[in-house]
Amino acid sequence: MSFLLQIIVGLILSSLIGFLAYWRGSLTRSGAAGAVIIGTVIFGFGGWAWGLTLIAFFVTSSLLSHYKESTKENLAEKFAKGHRRDLGQALANGGAGALIAVLYAVRPDPLLAAAFAGAMATVNADTWATELGVLARKPPRLITSGRPAEVGTSGAVSVPGMLASVAGASTIGIALVILLRLECVVRWSPMYALLNPCPFELALLPGALIGGLIGSLFDSLLGATVQAIYYCPTCKKETEKTRHSCGTLTQQMRGWQWLNNDMVNFISSLVGALVGAVFHILSMAV
Repeated sequence: MSFLLQIIVGLILSSLIGFLAYWRGSLTRSGAAGAVIIGTVIFGFGGWAWGLTLIAFFVTSSLLSHYKESTKENLAEKFAKGHRRDLGQALANGGAGALIAVLYAVRPDPLLAAAFAGAMATVNADTWATELGVLARKPPRLITSGRPAEVGTSGAVSVPGMLASVAGASTIGIALVILLRLECVVRWSPMYALLNPCPFELALLPGALIGGLIGSLFDSLLGATVQAIYYCPTCKKETEKTRHSCGTLTQQMRGWQWLNNDMVNFISSLVGALVGAVFHILSMAV
């Protein structure tokens, strides 16, 4: 598939998915625009295996955001944004992957594929951990001190959340490996793909798992230490919002004002990408 055709197909697919997600209430208008931008870039520069991996992240995370949605409604006051993702969230979750895809188009290198796997595994792991971890029966514990915390507290982790994180990261690794094999079959032939396995592809799965897990834990670490957290004097509750659900302007309790949840997600995905790339280098050296 030519580069121009990839861009066109990526634009069509991402536009269709963005519209459906907006219609289903998973994206805001700006979120749909962000999905089109990120999807077009990743599909156009990375190829359809990368693009479909992005879709796997988006579809699974969107389904989980609606899972037991009524049970999660009470936690909305803690999170900066609701389940409808906006432009900032789209760029935060897919921005690192899009940047890596552009670099891959300039210089196709398995190292960048490993970095892409780590980045997407991180955002998927973090999303799964958040959406499923908040449903845990036991309260989570702060990653820094191990002390119990309220459900939904930034930087708090739980066993179910960790398991969800592992599952989310593994899903991205499995999806990317399978899609790259299929891409090889389509581009060459089944026999060629069978007789010429790519060693780096097999390393993508553990690389995605490790990169995604470390990236999501780094996300929790930032949330517990330097992410901007606010306090509502009316409801007497912590929140990530500058204006609480009750309408009250909140007061900053701790953290860096510029480091909101979107920035935390983006930085964590870069960490996941770095871990994925390092794992690739180490696996190829063995």
